[in-house]
Amino acid sequence: MTLPASYSKNRLLKYFSALGPYVRELKCQNGYFFFDCLAVCVSAKAAPEKREFWGWWLELEEQKQGFVYHYQIGLFDKHGEWSVMNIKKKTDLEHLESTLQAFHKRLVDSFDTLKLTLIPSENTAPLQTQVIA
Repeated sequence: MTLPASYSKNRLLKYFSALGPYVRELKCQNGYFFFDCLAVCVSAKAAPEKREFWGWWLELEEQKQGFVYHYQIGLFDKHGEWSVMNIKKKTDLEHLESTLQAFHKRLVDSFDTLKLTLIPSENTAPLQTQVIA
């Protein structure tokens, strides 16, 4: 799939920004987009700049057949890095899944509006497959 010329990186970023505060423009490049969500604070006792969060992130990459997406869940650490990690507390996981499901619905609707194809990655973990199904 080749994008029409009217679908520039900036135009897609504009659409993706309308989905909520998830797209990270500085990590996006032509044909590659990065989204994340800091869903649950691990400990509010830590200083704000040292807080860690449970959440999810999405990598969206343009390929011939459409945009392939890959979600992961884990920990956003105090250094600003994501690590794949299981979330043990049921209420935290449920909240995270809720934010992921809501975002994914908006993403699918946006792709329908743009008449673009959205395809799950072969590496999509079972949890994400269940969450967004």
